[in-house]
Amino acid sequence: MALFGRKKTTVGLDIGSGLVKVAVIDHSRSEPELIKVAITPLLADAIVEGEIMDPGIVADAVRTALTQAGIKIKGMRGLVTAVGGRDVIIKKIQIERVKEQQARELMRWEAEQHVPFDMESVELDFQILDPDAEGLEMSVLLVAAKRELVEAKLRLLTDAGVQPAAVDVDAFALHNAFEVNHPTAMTGVVALVNIGHEVTNINILDEGVPILTRDVTLGTRRLREDLQRDRGLTAEEADGLLQGYDRSPHLDAVIETRGEEIAVGIERAAAFLASASRSAAQLRAVFTCGGGARIPGLTDALSTRLRLVVQQANPLANLKVRDGALDSLVTDEVAPLLMLPIGLALRKVA
Repeated sequence: MALFGRKKTTVGLDIGSGLVKVAVIDHSRSEPELIKVAITPLLADAIVEGEIMDPGIVADAVRTALTQAGIKIKGMRGLVTAVGGRDVIIKKIQIERVKEQQARELMRWEAEQHVPFDMESVELDFQILDPDAEGLEMSVLLVAAKRELVEAKLRLLTDAGVQPAAVDVDAFALHNAFEVNHPTAMTGVVALVNIGHEVTNINILDEGVPILTRDVTLGTRRLREDLQRDRGLTAEEADGLLQGYDRSPHLDAVIETRGEEIAVGIERAAAFLASASRSAAQLRAVFTCGGGARIPGLTDALSTRLRLVVQQANPLANLKVRDGALDSLVTDEVAPLLMLPIGLALRKVA
């Protein structure tokens, strides 16, 4: 059982390519409260392009992070993790207005029309977006994940000695934290861009609903390699610039190129949404999170390139935080890393 109470506490576990992050949220009171955060680094190449290369090392890191968060692993409950990437499809569709049980029966047939996977190899879920509306059709958010992706995550957690209460989708977990902390961003078309170690996830929200995700295979690792190869820096010097607070000519040169790639990915995602939905709504703002969000100069470069307001999303902006929750961690440094684990932990599970 969890140290902080079995049923009213949720443990969000985010297994990234460079770090394992844990956030623990207490749901026992009127508003959720973040009570503990733990971050454990992963050895290089333990996870490459989302694929686990060394399950033993990753399982050890998961156990270490949970222990650091004060979690008793044996018999623990309330753990939520997530899957994401190209093997997860999120799509907003229109179907005949029916009751939810009928929609559940229809969904596999509908998925065959919209999901480019073998239906025998996927896990499906959906949410009706306008249950109280009238009319002959209703909007449904369809989610499909390859079963092998979910099973691989479950095997890893079994190796670590834990059993999740739920497996979420990255985009929805990010949305949970984003909605709580940036409620004014729940109108119009907005991009939430999670810049990770190896991959940048682009999530497009329309009126607060995450309806499109795209991945760009570019993250902080690529920028570090650029600084070493093209600018002649050591790994330590490169990390110092990426994790520091000041801009530098070396970093600006790399950001000019890599920022363009991220900006193009955002533009393409927004353009695809506009063409697919035949909507005239334009992307009005971009929010960044993840370890890459705090790279000096990157937000400014994206804002200039996109001609939009670009700002860091803060998963602690409106969230109640218990004293000591971030003990030994520098809040400004770790906050951008916490959007996903906090989003997972915001989910109530029995």
